[in-house]
Amino acid sequence: MSVIVKTVNTKKELKAFVKFPLELYKNCPYYVPGLFLDEMATLDPAKNPMSKYAKFRLFLAYKDGKIAGRVAAIINEIANRNWQHQEVRFGWIDFIDDMEVSKALIEAVSAYGKEMGMTQVTGPLGFTDFDNEGCVVEGFDQISTYALRFNYEYYGRHFEALSMTKANDWLEYRIYVPEALPEKVTRIANLISQRYNLSVKKLSKRDVTKGGYGQKLFDLVNRTYNQLYDFTVLPEDVMDKYVDSYLGLLDMDYVTAIEDAEGKLVALAVAMPSIAKAVHKCRGYLFPFGWWHLVKAMYLKHDPAIELMLIGVDPEYRNRGVHAMLFNQFIGNLIKGGFKYGESNAEMETNTSVQNIWNDYEKDFVRRRRVFSKPIE
Repeated sequence: MSVIVKTVNTKKELKAFVKFPLELYKNCPYYVPGLFLDEMATLDPAKNPMSKYAKFRLFLAYKDGKIAGRVAAIINEIANRNWQHQEVRFGWIDFIDDMEVSKALIEAVSAYGKEMGMTQVTGPLGFTDFDNEGCVVEGFDQISTYALRFNYEYYGRHFEALSMTKANDWLEYRIYVPEALPEKVTRIANLISQRYNLSVKKLSKRDVTKGGYGQKLFDLVNRTYNQLYDFTVLPEDVMDKYVDSYLGLLDMDYVTAIEDAEGKLVALAVAMPSIAKAVHKCRGYLFPFGWWHLVKAMYLKHDPAIELMLIGVDPEYRNRGVHAMLFNQFIGNLIKGGFKYGESNAEMETNTSVQNIWNDYEKDFVRRRRVFSKPIE
C-alpha cells in the first residue's frame, strides 16, 4: 500500500504527531522524548511566539492505515533574512525504516517550501537553536541528553539516499569533573577578574524574572552565537517564552554569570542536573507521577551527569581567559554537588574556541549530529 501524507489540522492529530515517537522508540533505551505538554505548546501557533516569525506546517505519513512517520516544515523568516537564503527547515522528523515513508515526508516539506517560494530544504532543525536539531550519525550506544533527541542509525542513510548532503555537524562530549578545582583555573580567574574589573554575579530566579537578567541572558546568547551556523537571533517575546520554559528546570547553583563594572553581562554558563533518565522513565508525561521522577532527579537524588546547556562569552572578551572565571565558580559547585561528568550537548565541529576550553580536562567523544540539505527541484 502506498504512503499517504496528511496535514495536521486538529488537536487530536497534533497529539498523534507528538506521541508517534513513543511508539517508534518504545523498546529503545537511548531515546529521551520531550515533555509532552512542552511539545504540544511548541507546535501550537497560539502558544509559540515564534509563530509570528515563522510559518510552519505539520505532516503525518500513513502506511497500511497506521502512522509511519511525521515531520514539521518550518520557514524561519528571521534566519532566512539574516542568512540571506530561502530555506524550508524540516524538524520533528521521525519515521519507520521504510524509504517510501521518508521520501514522502521530505517531498511534503519540499512541496510546502516550493509553494512558499523557498529554494532549499534543510534539517533536522527547529524554530530556533533551542529546539532539537541535527540527526545522529555517529554514537548510537548511549542515552541521549534531555536537550537533544536520539534517532535510529537508519535516519542518516535515508537522508543520503534522498540525495541530501552535509550542511553542518555538531559534536557532543562527556567532560569529567576533576576531584579538586585546578589551581591553574583559580589563578587565571583571579588575574582576569582584576585585569578587566569583572565579577561573578550570583543569580536568583527572581533576578531572572523580575530583575531584568532574563533579557540580559538572552541578549548575551544573541551576541555570542549570532555568527554560528543558521543561528536565529531571538526576539524579546521569544526570550520571555524561554525564560518561562526553562526557569522551572534550573537549579540556580549551576548558573554562573560574569559581569563588568557597569553591570553588563559578559559571560554565562548554564547547566542542569540531567533529567534524561527520569523523562525516559515517565515517557515525557508529567502526570500522574512523572513530575515526581523529575523532582527527584533535579533536587533529591540526581544522576552523576549534569547537562551543559550553554556557555557564552561576549565577543569583546573572547580569547581573554574569561572562561576561567566561569569554571572557577562552576567546577567548585559541581564538585560540591557530587557530579561526575558534564554532557556538553551540541558544539559545532568548527567552533574550536569552545572545544579548546575542554583541553585541560579529561573528556570522551560521545556523539556526532548532522544537518542535511538539498536544493528544491
